[in-house]
Amino acid sequence: MEEKSKAGANTISEILSEPATWKSCLETLEKTAELKSLNEKLLKNVEWVFVGCGSSFYLAQAAAASWSILTGVRSRAIPASEITLFPQLFPQPCQPVLISRSGHTSEVLQAAEYLERKLKLRTLAITCGKDTPIEKIASRCIKLLAADEKSTVMTRSFTSMLLTLQSLAAIRGNRGDFLDALRRLPDLMSERLNGIHATIKSLVSAHTFADYVFLGQGPFFGIAQESMLKVKEMSCSYAQSFHTLEFRHGPKAIVSPETLVTFIISESGFDAEVAVLDEIKKLGGMTLVVANSSDSAILHSADYAIELMLDMPEVARAAASVIPGQLLGFYTGMKKGLNPDEPRNLSRVVMLQGSK
Repeated sequence: MEEKSKAGANTISEILSEPATWKSCLETLEKTAELKSLNEKLLKNVEWVFVGCGSSFYLAQAAAASWSILTGVRSRAIPASEITLFPQLFPQPCQPVLISRSGHTSEVLQAAEYLERKLKLRTLAITCGKDTPIEKIASRCIKLLAADEKSTVMTRSFTSMLLTLQSLAAIRGNRGDFLDALRRLPDLMSERLNGIHATIKSLVSAHTFADYVFLGQGPFFGIAQESMLKVKEMSCSYAQSFHTLEFRHGPKAIVSPETLVTFIISESGFDAEVAVLDEIKKLGGMTLVVANSSDSAILHSADYAIELMLDMPEVARAAASVIPGQLLGFYTGMKKGLNPDEPRNLSRVVMLQGSK
């Protein structure tokens, strides 16, 4: 009889496999030229709308910000449920992009049906599943089979789908430098992953927190949102996320020594974001910083600091920036005696009652 896998074994394996998974997905997409072909077929000179639920919605936020930065074309993220509940808020004309790891998420399928059948919009879907319902509805579909997971929570699927959508944006924006950066990213992150892993393990081993807050701006706001969700899902802890500068407009009232505030620092907003870091440290909060590099101001105010040291455009570092949050959720869950592979009250696919 096969022994049941150890609690959390799938999740930690999938997190640590991310660089290798990115490399496999990106090399396959480049070899098949699938994204270049899609770029020629998809609508131009219209707003792009990225649609998802849960982690896939936070992915949509990061993808939309990346799309605008890399192409100069307006884009936005919308939860799938908004499309069917408040269709008058959906922009037209547009190019919809539907995101679903499983390809079975009920609300995404309902949105796809509405967009394709009623609005007559040709959608692009991205999934990690094979032979899924979303493929039958969407006009076009990108499948990243290598990025799928056994675990309930999304980790490598999130980052792999984000990198794929960023690659498509770089092709649309004629950003060869960005595509080159993404080619280099997997190997560079393989070299840095052990250090990140050790820092988060040390933090969780040494401290217990009542509240977790994640802060980010621009393309890193979706990353902050996803990091928040990983801690909430895997450890059943209270976690929140905000735009970094918005945190000082009321939410900072919660800061105490039992609050871990994680700053995902951008280069574009570096000085303003580090000023908030200094303010929160003075209020007595514990601080974790994820940045490309640290200066004296960060080192003065950060209790823990992770430096990515990636020589590439800051948007290309978005996927790498979520890994500390994934590890934080995992080790916090393990410390509380939970099984991050199978979080309480959650299922791998959200299928609404009565949905096909």
